[in-house]
Amino acid sequence: MTFNPHFHHTDQQLNEELSIIEAAKTDPERFAPLYDKYYKQIFNYVYQRMDSKDSAFDVTGQVFLKALTNLQKYQFKGVPFASWLYRIAHNEMMQLFRNQKNKRAVNADIGDLRHICEEKEEPFFEEYIPVIKNLILELSAEDLNMVEMRFFEKRPFKEIAEILDITEVNAKVRMYRIIEKLKKSLHKVKL
Repeated sequence: MTFNPHFHHTDQQLNEELSIIEAAKTDPERFAPLYDKYYKQIFNYVYQRMDSKDSAFDVTGQVFLKALTNLQKYQFKGVPFASWLYRIAHNEMMQLFRNQKNKRAVNADIGDLRHICEEKEEPFFEEYIPVIKNLILELSAEDLNMVEMRFFEKRPFKEIAEILDITEVNAKVRMYRIIEKLKKSLHKVKL
């Protein structure tokens, strides 16, 4: 797994971020560094899953508004503050999809799809690409979100668990089941 500095922080970085959060809890104007640091990441996360840039801007704005108004409820759990923001973003998008029946978008490249095959030690062939894309689109919104976070965004299970508000073991089990489902579907198509 490749190291992605956007999703991983050293203990020192986590502690520095925590002091900014604590300061922002007492003075909302001190929230600006968190907004500046994470706005682009959260926007990209939302936009990859939406079919409209305007909707992505709206949802991202809502995420930061909710984060600021609920900052007193934030509890440090050993992962970057971004995990909490991603959880808010995930919930906002799921609510929007339920309310408006918006079409969910998926963005992946060949390398991302190759990782899915490698996870289950399956050989990868270029002709699998359209099949895998179609199988991914048939997943439930929750399963699709797990696949995106694990394979497209290269998030560790600990962070996925934090975003989805589940245990790390549960995140691993769910991912294993999703991969098994994709593997079975791929075998049916190959036959």
